[in-house]
Amino acid sequence: MQQVRPILCILAFSLLLNFSQSQVVSGLSNTDELFKDSGEIYFRFENNSNLNPEVLTRIISIDRKTDRNWIYAYANKKEFTKFSEFKIDIELLPHPGKLIKPKMAGKVNIKEISDWDFYPTYEVYLDMMYQFQTDYPDICQVFSIGQSVEGRELLFARISDNVGQDEGEAQFMYTATMHGDETAGYVLSLRLIDYLLSNYGSDPKVNNLVENLDIWINPLANPDGTYAGGNITVYGATRYNSNGVDLNRNYPDPEDGPHPDDEEWQPETLAFMELAENNHFVLSGNWHGGAEVFNYPWDTWELLAADDDWWYYVGREWADTVHIYSPPGYFTDLDNGVTNGYAWYTIAGGRQDYMNYFHQCREFTLEISNMKILRASQLPDYWEYNYRSFLNYMEQTLFGIRGTITDSATGDPLVAEVFIENHDNDSSWVYSYGSTGNYYRPIYEGNWTVTFDAPGYYEQTIENVEVQNRQVTELDVQLVSDGSGLHEITDSGLYKISPNPNNGKFYINYSGNKRINCTVDIIGLTGESVKQTNYQFEPGKGPLYINMNSCSGGVYLLKITAGKMTFTGKILVK
Repeated sequence: MQQVRPILCILAFSLLLNFSQSQVVSGLSNTDELFKDSGEIYFRFENNSNLNPEVLTRIISIDRKTDRNWIYAYANKKEFTKFSEFKIDIELLPHPGKLIKPKMAGKVNIKEISDWDFYPTYEVYLDMMYQFQTDYPDICQVFSIGQSVEGRELLFARISDNVGQDEGEAQFMYTATMHGDETAGYVLSLRLIDYLLSNYGSDPKVNNLVENLDIWINPLANPDGTYAGGNITVYGATRYNSNGVDLNRNYPDPEDGPHPDDEEWQPETLAFMELAENNHFVLSGNWHGGAEVFNYPWDTWELLAADDDWWYYVGREWADTVHIYSPPGYFTDLDNGVTNGYAWYTIAGGRQDYMNYFHQCREFTLEISNMKILRASQLPDYWEYNYRSFLNYMEQTLFGIRGTITDSATGDPLVAEVFIENHDNDSSWVYSYGSTGNYYRPIYEGNWTVTFDAPGYYEQTIENVEVQNRQVTELDVQLVSDGSGLHEITDSGLYKISPNPNNGKFYINYSGNKRINCTVDIIGLTGESVKQTNYQFEPGKGPLYINMNSCSGGVYLLKITAGKMTFTGKILVK
């Protein structure tokens, strides 16, 4: 097989790929020619030990790394131009979005579907989602959290026995197809919505999930990429959104800052960031394709997550369950279907790390099929392989330590930190819900020491809290006021610091509906200003990133002044 040198030395090659399908590309002499028919290309190159993956992943979008010493990647024109400076030999591959022309459905009645062996057109997708709400109004709401670059809807189905009511239930989220050409999860998540709705009242496991969780499912996180070939087909789907941006590299990163891809936050990214800010998801899953593995945090650095044991346990449960119901060889990548993200290959700006670090959520990345776009006839089989694992992971939200945190004198619910001593780090602690005081802390079995803390209250530490896997440990706590009055300081709903506590890197989120110019001042407990900046907050702009790495750990006051209005809060740097 002839290798192809980018830009200057691309001559010709023939690639055997995907059941002997091949594509010959010849006569390419410059980048303009390479991108004349598409805004992105797909290629592979040898994983040379001299290459720094942490550098490459910030230039191109690495798709996967194989044990046969190959790296597969996507690039837009700007990315590939920069990548070509490395003079790395590549092989240009057929784009995954154009390998097959899948069966499309132009009209669907959900209650008449039996096999789910089709892909919906965009209009049928909208109809299907709103039909869920129409058919099951007591337990399902469907709504858009925003629009894509081209104005397509980012739809969620929200499912609960008292849907839309704040009962303090643990919030759970699945989203799929933020890479637009990875469509297996698109149809399977639609089928999961239908399964939960149609089996509620008759299936005990579904009853438990619907009655005790607040479930959010988004089947299509990148509609412009999926329907890049037009609203009537997923043929021609692209990984990137219509601005040529990989949405799973477009999030704030705990190591690499707010814009690790050097791109502005996309409308799709901003919509999901606002959703995460306004909710309190305990667990979530982000569905992809191109491999077959349960990928857990972290992606951005090699440090293991505080809950690495728990992550491996639930990943193993997922993969082992899949193996029972699937043919030999399915979902066996890496450690027989499970991997730590960084151990596979590192990325920056992924949503998994964003949700885990900045929102104390437990989100993993599901790689559900080696083929990006499955033939429609294969979709029922992949449902059979996976749906029990879909449900098992949702169920994990309800296990571990949970309870209610209240004021000892008034009984009012509190927003408090729940910290596992000698265990929590890198934002793995959790917080209780302000409306109910409920908290949820999934954790691996063992005996734990748990500290509860809230501004203006004395800490309370409880030792020897016993946890068993797939069991619930109930632990309600009443905190005593320390008389400082700190708990009376509120932000009027305009500002939120996340994460807090933090390692010196955090965001200030603004939820107002007017543009305001502010002075942001961070003050040490001795009264000196350690960091000050002027910033213009405005709706839809995204949060302000603060880096206090040069400051020592401890408690700081945050003061935001806008005209005659002042917000004061507390920051804890660990």
